[in-house]
Amino acid sequence: MKLWITRPMPPAVEARARADFDVEIRTGTTPLTLDEMHHALTGFDAVIPTLGDMFSAGVFAAVPRPRCKLLANFGVGYNHIDVLAAKATGVQVSNTPGAVTDATADIAMTLLLATARRAGEGERLVRSGQWQGWHPTQMLGQHVTGKRVGIVGLGRIGQAIARRCHFGFGMQVAYVARGRKELDFPADFAADLTALASGVDFLVVAVPGGAATRHLIDAGVLDAMKPTAMLINIARGEVVDEAALIAALRSGRIAGAGLDVYEFEPKVPEALLEMENVTLLPHLGTATEEVRTNMGLMALDNVAAFAEGRALPNAVTP
Repeated sequence: MKLWITRPMPPAVEARARADFDVEIRTGTTPLTLDEMHHALTGFDAVIPTLGDMFSAGVFAAVPRPRCKLLANFGVGYNHIDVLAAKATGVQVSNTPGAVTDATADIAMTLLLATARRAGEGERLVRSGQWQGWHPTQMLGQHVTGKRVGIVGLGRIGQAIARRCHFGFGMQVAYVARGRKELDFPADFAADLTALASGVDFLVVAVPGGAATRHLIDAGVLDAMKPTAMLINIARGEVVDEAALIAALRSGRIAGAGLDVYEFEPKVPEALLEMENVTLLPHLGTATEEVRTNMGLMALDNVAAFAEGRALPNAVTP
């Protein structure tokens, strides 16, 4: 069985792939081109793609009888793969849930704290050589402990964020989700997203990407937030209407934002780059050696199951 991995991987992942499969590992770090996606479907039995490899319905339509029968996605999010179109052409899809939970929750807290306490702005001040020393009103930010946080989406990652907020910082947790969750800590279930946004100091976005959540955080939600509130997004960039966010920040309708993802990633609007009240990270959610290795090994577990005719451990269904 011939396997293609579309990005370089941590050493342990590449070593196992080379030991267990007839594998080619692409050296480029940019998303696949259209020609490369056609090559993926026609030249290999299984492919490990990742974020940015846009296997759309059009890509599958161009290859109606693909050799490839498995896209073992490297990542929990799979909104870049049209799962229905894949199924229609006989291609299975899997992902890597669980492995990313804690690392992504940690980045959410990094953004929340850095934005509230103006850490990025402060670091830039020190590096500039313009810092003139401590004084009582220097760079006053917002206190985090005891504040109210709203979590948009309470799946694995959302719950991990909520637990850190509650147990780590004594924050009051509220959330919106498809239904009420059974939790081991207090959390208020909000009637709707607007109601949640209007009553919290920090709004953290932790929903999957895709058509159903595109621009979920729009001008209406941002208008509902308190002028002292901050938005944190570790989900997918397109979940937030970036133009509406920029407008809300410029007008002072919200106090700040912490972003690890962007609507047109890797492009980041100049307006966001210029704002001191915005913390910007280069999609670091799962960026630890341990987590990326676990993700790769989980993807290979799915490839191994496919090769042996077993059920996929992490199958994605339409």
